[in-house]
Amino acid sequence: MGSLSEPTTSIVTPVPCPIAAMIDIPLLEDRVHCALDQSPYVTRRTLRFEMSEGRVTLRGTVGSFFQKQMAQEALRNIAGVHEITNELEVCW
Repeated sequence: MGSLSEPTTSIVTPVPCPIAAMIDIPLLEDRVHCALDQSPYVTRRTLRFEMSEGRVTLRGTVGSFFQKQMAQEALRNIAGVHEITNELEVCW
């Protein structure tokens, strides 16, 4: 054991968000579907997403980099979404 004068280091490890565990997953999926449907910038026909523990991965194709960003922005403020991975492909 060290004395009080010795510097100590600590490692901070991420702790799963307890709120995420309380959110009903089907409800969260509905909110993601709704947000994408309501966005005037993207068409859901070419988009799909996967969810796991508050992480959403967007996949599919869009017509511009603007649409790619707007698809991600549509999900940004959804309660329960803690991370968005945007793997949308831009097809000119």
